[in-house]
Amino acid sequence: MQKVQSGLFVSVDYTGTLKDGQVFDSSEGRQPMEIQMGSGTVIPGFESAIMGMSLNETKTFTLSPEEAYGYRDDSRMHDFPKSDIPEGMEPQVGQTLMLSTPQGQQIPARVDSIDDEKVTFDLNHPLAGQSLTFTIEVVGINETATQQHAGCGPDCSSGGCGCGDSGCC
Repeated sequence: MQKVQSGLFVSVDYTGTLKDGQVFDSSEGRQPMEIQMGSGTVIPGFESAIMGMSLNETKTFTLSPEEAYGYRDDSRMHDFPKSDIPEGMEPQVGQTLMLSTPQGQQIPARVDSIDDEKVTFDLNHPLAGQSLTFTIEVVGINETATQQHAGCGPDCSSGGCGCGDSGCC
């Protein structure tokens, strides 16, 4: 029986929940998430938990913040003058916007507060500081990719991928 190991492409059905039971992401209704093991495209604890599993095996596990998205970091709160906000854009507290780095990378930023002079953005991952529980089933183990990848899954390198409506896990 083939087991999950580094270098293989593994397809998993998954549901991720928070401590209170709220589902923050799930593959339900979508095709399973495919991961190339050892590529570092998902959070470290998620990949570690899958390693060694067999086809059709299920598992439930909880990741600490260190194994997931780390702890909240106050140094990731940034103020921008309101004059830097593009004309016509009306940011609202709680809204997640995509900001561009000088290198052109898009990063999600949640509007934390707004006053007369500035907008404060929280650049922490929306799930930072949270323990995450996943229920997974390995539904495919392959030597080559079976899906076209767009960066989705619980790596959350882009908004809307792998985190439901949380903005990016």
